[in-house]
Amino acid sequence: YNAAVSACEKGGEWEHAVHLLREMVERHVERDAITYNAAISACEKGGQWAKAMGLLTEMAARRVELTTITYNAAVSACEKGSEWATALGLFNEMVARHVELNTI
Repeated sequence: YNAAVSACEKGGEWEHAVHLLREMVERHVERDAITYNAAISACEKGGQWAKAMGLLTEMAARRVELTTITYNAAVSACEKGSEWATALGLFNEMVARHVELNTI
């Protein structure tokens, strides 16, 4: 599934990426940070900042590790959606959680 979600992300098919994520739930297939990161990136590329934030929230609720890649994709999605306050909140959350910061 991770490869398929990644392919959707690269092709800008955010709806298909999210559909695959939901299919994984139905089939009881484990979703990890790689799965979520690809889906969040697909939402970012599709201009779906709210959906990206929903996936980030779901990750945290499921106790899937939020990585630098996760936060970068979510911040990028917020930036594309002109949600600067949400993006700044994510940055502050990264600092509070001691997530490695980078220059992307």
